[in-house]
Amino acid sequence: MIHVGFDIGGTNIKAGLVNDQGRIQVKRNVPFPRESVQACVDTLDSLIKDMLNELNLTVDDIADIGIAVPGSIDPSWSVVVNAYNLGFHDVPLKAMVSELYPGIPVALANDANAAALAELYGGAFDGKKTAVLLTLGTGVGGGMILNGKMFNGGRGNGVEIGHMTLVHNGPQCTCGNKGCFETVCAATTLVKAGKKAFEEDPNGAIAKRASGKIERVNAKTVIDCAKEGDPVAVKIFDEYLDHLSQGIASLADIFDPEVVALGGGVSLAGDFLYEPLRKLVKEKNFFKVEYEIVPAVMGNDAGTIGAAMLVSNAK
Repeated sequence: MIHVGFDIGGTNIKAGLVNDQGRIQVKRNVPFPRESVQACVDTLDSLIKDMLNELNLTVDDIADIGIAVPGSIDPSWSVVVNAYNLGFHDVPLKAMVSELYPGIPVALANDANAAALAELYGGAFDGKKTAVLLTLGTGVGGGMILNGKMFNGGRGNGVEIGHMTLVHNGPQCTCGNKGCFETVCAATTLVKAGKKAFEEDPNGAIAKRASGKIERVNAKTVIDCAKEGDPVAVKIFDEYLDHLSQGIASLADIFDPEVVALGGGVSLAGDFLYEPLRKLVKEKNFFKVEYEIVPAVMGNDAGTIGAAMLVSNAK
């Protein structure tokens, strides 16, 4: 039997047929159709048929179907409550797909939760029972594994690690609150600070690395300048580390995870990020133990694999 996984994003839909060990057997990546929800469902249907055909399989070989979306899901894993990047609001996606594939279990999940689940299958969480995933991108996404299962909140509403309050009366967040984790720990935090430094010193290291074009300033620009010892970039990165370590230490105080994995572009900074981060977390954490803080492993396939394993993991 094969598991079908979809990772629906605002730009592309990633799809895969995945075996029981969480290994992708065949995958696809197609543009997300913005015409309508039905157009999206039709695309999912077409992808399933195409992938089955490549492996000489039939619908009878499908064990279940899982779908990851960048938004909130209702507690029954059936309805996309809000996925703003997709334009989905109160969409009964499970029912729409089930109508095409009657008798086959279908489940939905937030994409960050699905990515955390994927790390259980040969990734950073392999063999672990309790773990936290943080994705440091435009915002801060997150997923949790408790007792070897994807944790979707006590009442099934999900986990929004990026929106726990980290700084009292801090920067305004897109969610309407102030000082959320993602306002000070997203990759965009480094971008904003880097652009401000560029404006304040057009001849500084950050401006030079960006070839004098402020639109070229990204998180890597700031990190690379900090690695080279530029005092402005070092100050920006140290403040970023202070906030990130505080957030991780707070999570560690509550969940005492076996491992914390970081995804997103910032996670690629290597020992320059991980060595001081581990030290700061240990200093700030109540338990004063060394926490395993590592890069996430599953990369671009995480959402697809996690989605494909949703139904089997819930059993």
